[in-house]
Amino acid sequence: MKTLVVANWKENKTIAEAEQWTDGLNKELRIKNEGSVEIIVCPPSILIPILHSLFIIPNSPLRLGAQDVSKFEEGQYTGEVSAKMLKGFVDYVIVGHSERRKYFGETDDDVKLKVEQCLKHNLIPIVCVSHLKQVSKCHSIKVSQMIFAYEPLFAVGSGKADTPESANEFAKKIKAEVGQDVRVLYGGSVTAENVKSFVEQPDINGVLVGEASLEAEEFAGIVKTIPIRTRRTR
Repeated sequence: MKTLVVANWKENKTIAEAEQWTDGLNKELRIKNEGSVEIIVCPPSILIPILHSLFIIPNSPLRLGAQDVSKFEEGQYTGEVSAKMLKGFVDYVIVGHSERRKYFGETDDDVKLKVEQCLKHNLIPIVCVSHLKQVSKCHSIKVSQMIFAYEPLFAVGSGKADTPESANEFAKKIKAEVGQDVRVLYGGSVTAENVKSFVEQPDINGVLVGEASLEAEEFAGIVKTIPIRTRRTR
């Protein structure tokens, strides 16, 4: 199973900055798919088409994701971007990020509707959760086709990550709740210095990276850690 490294750019970067970042990452990593890591970049929606064209590289581990999706199929919902529209551009969608819940009032019911829209259009939702009640809300959905990202609220954007052991315990609880085959990521102040300690945990399958994903060199430093760990445990 590949280790997932998800970059969440949030509300950052212009077209020129996105192109510069992609060029920088390619130079840093000399991108090729070694079968051990998959990199998922989730930019603002306006940048998705340009990155889609930049990511068309043979055997590349780069994949594209969206930061959010509409809970509606289509219609009179000004400003919304539906799963149907995203299909063909992205493979993944971040759903229910703690900032969406905090600043835009998203409820667990909203998140469930968004997950259902993703699955209907064959997109893989990366469902962000901070406690088990949010996980249980997804019981009636095809959880085997989802990824969960554990976000302890105190760690998001604070520079103070959870301990790897604590994060692994929560990941273990998620798997006990919905099934051992589900993939669980850790998100919250991930850096090149601490990422190895998280991905080495037995129940953590990757990381969701926020601020540290904005600079290509720093993000490459995170990614470079992953293949070494993966090959050693085979």
